[in-house]
Amino acid sequence: MSARTARTRLLAATTVALAALALTACDNGKGVRDEGPSAASHSSSQPTASTADGGTTAKPAGETGGSTATPKSTTTPGTTTAGTSGGSGSAGKNGGGTTTTRNPACNGANTKTTATEVSRPLNHLLLTVTNTGAKNCDLTGYPIARFGEAQSVPPVAESTHPQAVVTLTPGESGYAGVLLSAADGSGSNGYTAKTLVVGFAKGSSATPALPAKGVHVDDKLTVTYWQQSLDDALAY
Repeated sequence: MSARTARTRLLAATTVALAALALTACDNGKGVRDEGPSAASHSSSQPTASTADGGTTAKPAGETGGSTATPKSTTTPGTTTAGTSGGSGSAGKNGGGTTTTRNPACNGANTKTTATEVSRPLNHLLLTVTNTGAKNCDLTGYPIARFGEAQSVPPVAESTHPQAVVTLTPGESGYAGVLLSAADGSGSNGYTAKTLVVGFAKGSSATPALPAKGVHVDDKLTVTYWQQSLDDALAY
């Protein structure tokens, strides 16, 4: 065999070997390409995970909403407390304190009433109501005084309304003043009354005696509310 022939055969063998290697490389390349989409698919799943992360991000938002609901819940009890404190209720009780009574009413059945003409102030009569019972009684309102044959009763001086209910213990007295007539003579329709009937807010009335000569009254006739103090009764 000549040297040239040997080189030709070696070259041919080398070419075959290189072709075989090339084919093997191509097969492996295909395998790599097949794995490539798998990797891409895996990469595509990453946004899904990101979406899940996004869902996790949404949870804090939801929790924030929950936190918002908590102040609402806190506000509701506060409002209820405020509504209760509006102790509108307390105000009502305080407002009615001067008229609401805790004891039986004082009236002609459990008291004694007297009418006394006083020198000062001028033209005034003092009504005194004494508790003759065994229990406390409340003297509310003002005397409903009917002098003689009068068809009406005198008005009350609103400025004399007491700050609290007048409560009389057994033996204790309450008072009311009566302006019989104008001291300066400015009154009209005057007449002399010799009888007096005193009505109470509740219960029976009383008929205290007037001076034998009677008392002069005119259209200025006015009474005060019942008072705990004699001085307060004659202050009008």
